[in-house]
Parts: sequence; structure tokens; C-alpha cells
Amino acid sequence: MDNGRVVGVLLFGGALLALIGIHLAEFLYPGYSVSGNYISDLGATCRATCIVYQPSAFIFNTSVILLGILIISSSFLIWKEFHSLIITALFGLSGLGAVGVGLFPETAGFLHVIVSFITFFSGALAAIAASRIVKAPFSYFSVLMGLASIFALVLYGLEIYMGLGPGGMERMIAYPILLWAIGFGGYMMSPQQTM
Repeated sequence: MDNGRVVGVLLFGGALLALIGIHLAEFLYPGYSVSGNYISDLGATCRATCIVYQPSAFIFNTSVILLGILIISSSFLIWKEFHSLIITALFGLSGLGAVGVGLFPETAGFLHVIVSFITFFSGALAAIAASRIVKAPFSYFSVLMGLASIFALVLYGLEIYMGLGPGGMERMIAYPILLWAIGFGGYMMSPQQTM
């Protein structure tokens, strides 16, 4: 199997695992609100005090760490296949950020905010940058999903939730990237996938 197809397998599997992990952790978290709770609350919920619900925390943190490891692995293969420093770096940063989200839940305070931002921002930029190595029409969707995530990140930072609540707006950042990664993974697994 060539490097491009392995990248596809890693990203498709990692993003799918993360989405399933998020939804399973939500199901097992008592009283979880997709609108009112942050995604990272699944790993640890910290307001005045910190509460960790198991097995939600284990499932969420493990799935995000595995996602990060698979993204980092794919970044090395992206370099070998495409020799693009910017795409490789953005994928690598996104993967490192995801590992950080799992290793440093909300109990880590501001460090968690930093690794979350790195994951979201570099993941969105990776989708945009990857549009250079895929054919249309998927290249257009890559840019669209990346920009949608960045736009939601700006709104989230400004605390403009558009009726979705903080958890809902955070999903408007994360889900376009995860869904793009599933699509990109499928694209990379197909024959004659790149330009």
C-alpha cells in the first residue's frame, strides 16, 4: 500500500474513532447537554470545582489521544508522499494538539485551552492547505470546511453562539474538521486520488 493510501486509512480511522468516542462519552455522561456543555467536559468538567465522570472521561481522552497519534503518523507519510512542509507541519500540529487535549483535560487549566486552540486552528488550516493536493470538487470542500471551522472559532472566541450554546458552537468548530478528515481519508484511499 502506498503512502497516500496509508494516510487515508489513518485519518479516516482516527476521525471516525474520535466521533464515535465523543458520542459514546456523551451518552455515558450524566445529564450531558450538547448545547450547554463543552466537548472537553467529557474528559473533565471544571467550573468552580472539577468533576470527572467515568467511563466518559476515559473514552473521550483515549479516543482523542489515539486521533492525535494517527494524525501525527499521517503527517510523516504526507511529507514522504507530497514533500509539502506546510501541510506536514499543520497536520503534525493538529495531531500534537489532539494528544494534548487528551493528556491535559480541563483540570490542566489554561494549558488545555492552548492545546484545544492548536488542534482546532491548525486542523482547519490543514484542511485548507490540503486543497492543493486533491482534485476538484473535493478541493473546494476542503477550503469550505476549513473556513467554516475558522469562522466558528472566531465566533466562539467572541462568545457569539448564535443560539447554539457554547457546546453547540464548539461543535461547529470541531465537526467540520472531523468530517473533512473522514472525507479526506476516503479520498486518499481511492485510486488516482491526488493531482
